[in-house]
Amino acid sequence: MDNQVHNQIVSFIWGIADDCLRDIYVRGKYRDVILPMTVIRRLDAMLEDSKAAVLDMKKKLDAAGIDNQWPALCNVAGQAFCNASPFRLKDLTSRAKKQTLQKDFEAYLDGFSPNVQEILAKFKFRDQIPTMIEADILGAVIEKFVSPDINLSPKPVYKDEAQTILKHPGLDNHGMGTIFEELIRKFNEENNEEAGEHWTPRDVVELMADLVFMPIADQIKDATYSCYDGACGTGGMLTVAQDRLLTLAARRGKKVSIHLFGQEINPETYAICKADMLLKGDGEEAEHISFGSTLSLDGNATRQFDFMLSNPPYGKSWKVDADKMGGKKEILDSRFNAYLDDGEQLAMIPRVSDGQLLFLLNNVAKMKKGTPLGSRIAEVHNGSSIFTGDAGSGESNARRYLIENDLIEAIIAVPENMFYNTGIGTYIWILSNKKEERRKGKIQLIDATAMKSTLRKNMGKKNCEFTSDIRKEIVRIFLDMEESDISMIFHNEEFGYWNVTVERPLRLRVFPDRAIPSDAFKKADEMASVCAAVERAAKTAPLDDWTAFAKATKLKAAQLKKIRPYITEKDPTAQPIDEPDVDLRDTENIPFTYAGGIDSFIEKEVHPYAPDAYVDEKKTQIGYEISFTKYFYKPVELRDMSEILADLAALDKEADGVLTGIMEDLR
Repeated sequence: MDNQVHNQIVSFIWGIADDCLRDIYVRGKYRDVILPMTVIRRLDAMLEDSKAAVLDMKKKLDAAGIDNQWPALCNVAGQAFCNASPFRLKDLTSRAKKQTLQKDFEAYLDGFSPNVQEILAKFKFRDQIPTMIEADILGAVIEKFVSPDINLSPKPVYKDEAQTILKHPGLDNHGMGTIFEELIRKFNEENNEEAGEHWTPRDVVELMADLVFMPIADQIKDATYSCYDGACGTGGMLTVAQDRLLTLAARRGKKVSIHLFGQEINPETYAICKADMLLKGDGEEAEHISFGSTLSLDGNATRQFDFMLSNPPYGKSWKVDADKMGGKKEILDSRFNAYLDDGEQLAMIPRVSDGQLLFLLNNVAKMKKGTPLGSRIAEVHNGSSIFTGDAGSGESNARRYLIENDLIEAIIAVPENMFYNTGIGTYIWILSNKKEERRKGKIQLIDATAMKSTLRKNMGKKNCEFTSDIRKEIVRIFLDMEESDISMIFHNEEFGYWNVTVERPLRLRVFPDRAIPSDAFKKADEMASVCAAVERAAKTAPLDDWTAFAKATKLKAAQLKKIRPYITEKDPTAQPIDEPDVDLRDTENIPFTYAGGIDSFIEKEVHPYAPDAYVDEKKTQIGYEISFTKYFYKPVELRDMSEILADLAALDKEADGVLTGIMEDLR
């Protein structure tokens, strides 16, 4: 199908909304009618030729008393779906009365197979029927969709009976899917506050697909592969990935098939995704799309996949999911918990305000280990995933797990304003559990923030794009592992650090003459004996050494604990005791790459200023973070002082001239 025909069909369907729905629906709600009606008409057109055979089979099955008729009816229809009602869509255009039209149209919808019923239910399309009946536009909408001016059928339409003059070419499954995607794009543009919620820009998706497939393109076999998206939205990433793999395979003379799997929590976008699969003829693939939350209701818990692409929600609370899983502190899901070599549990649960890393961990849990290619992942995140969270936090632990298991190939910084609903900077993560030899133990960082082409017209907040040439250049830099000002390669340990607690001993000076409150002890005789013990110790024990003084009193530990706050005071010249001074406590982040490690750092960086400092090893935590700013920040070059002074002198001279002119005018 050429672009001209494609654009004509999209424009015609878009015109239906303007012609029939204006003044009845606000523009943002046109999609509630147009998208499901487009699906219905396409399915109807694909079932027209087999309608009589389906109805004949239904009579036979009814006569035989068979209840589950759908497999047989779909088989006769030759599709993954069918309609067992006595109507075709064009049969309903002759209904004169609104009540008759509504009854027959609802019967027509009820005749669809269960997989279509689910799509209609998620679209909530039946809720629109009363509105259209009341406004008397349902008949007009149906007439527009079955108009001879548009062909949504896979069969061509001719102007003459001899079928020599083509009026409309047939619309294959791929062409129908493209038209459906274009309608979704146009509706997203009309409704900018939602644009991008469930639709990642095609240029970004194509880059992600290239980054996933190009490194292993020459290793593709005559085989079946699987692709998964745990936040699939309308399914755009899955279909782009499918097309990319099939294209690469065909160029290399390989015959491959690819099964698509996904999950989506939003009812409408779930319906759009399943409908798009059906419209493209992928009936089996439509059954692989699960509804519900990937986090708390994983629809693919037992599956593993060859390729995974995703753009999960970021900066979005997942508290509802956490509650469903028993509360954040009680989550034991193996996707989000790992164990270190010594058996210690590594909890990777992030704060409930942002669950994007959980989607990445979900994908990692579904990686294949026993295949030559393993699994490859491309996932979009904001900056939170690479640096938020202190050592020991869920976010840091997640990064630790990914890096220590050598899963990250590269992270690519994307330009701001690349997405429809957010202007913030984003990052594409590329993961593999079967790294090529030269990448093992390393991570490539690519700063592509300046690699963009400005759009002539903004699309929501999106004001730039990746052109084909830009995408090719980014992929080239990645494949070549090129090192430059915008591409750097680091060993995994570069991103790790120890978070150590540096303590200094408490130093107390004793003041035995200070009064101890009378209510410090309940019994008067105990109070008297304690005071006497302090008085005796003061005659022999040093007052700058609390440990020696306490020993000299011969008092019990509980008694010493009660009186110490009253008769001591911190003094940096006093002797240290076996207890840290909490006011002097500090923490240090020590890079794994620091020569000599923790001990050397303390000796060189701390002891020169605090010779008595020591590390509380029980509190040492391991953390990981990836900071693009650290590696790619370019400070603005300051102007030479002589240039600044020359400009100031020129301005001063110019100002004097202006002032002189003003004074002359006043005279």
